[in-house]
Amino acid sequence: MRPLLIAVALLLVYYLLPLDDDFEGYVALALLCGLVGVTALFVWEVRAVTRADRPRLRAVQAFTAVVTLFLLLFAAGYFMLSDADTAAFTEPLTRTDALYFALTTFATVGYGDIAAVSQPARIAAMLQMAFGLLLVGVAAKVLVGAVNAAFDSTPRSRPPS
Repeated sequence: MRPLLIAVALLLVYYLLPLDDDFEGYVALALLCGLVGVTALFVWEVRAVTRADRPRLRAVQAFTAVVTLFLLLFAAGYFMLSDADTAAFTEPLTRTDALYFALTTFATVGYGDIAAVSQPARIAAMLQMAFGLLLVGVAAKVLVGAVNAAFDSTPRSRPPS
């Protein structure tokens, strides 16, 4: 239940943030700072998994939070790019359109109804593809390692001798 609540809370923040101000020159900086934030959250979550009473559950929560934040970060970036330049994509993006584009890019589905047209939008999409693959691969490996480390450090009761 908690992973769902985390995702819903982050989604609400995404829709409530004032992203339609003039951020034209700051989109790249915002994405860079956001990626640093996602990385910091991931490091914090891995530490939390190793100390958790229920490390598997905590790992699921961590993965949900990190991936959701990653997707919403790029959705916000796409929205800001589209707001600054309506020709950045094949159509101007609403927040929902930007989230849809971020999800289809992450899932490597790419239906083709929305596509990046401008150079900055294409660079952002390429960064999302590269970091998305890295995130899924590294996050899965590291979180499984953290769960195993948590179980290895937990004292086990031995059968009577």
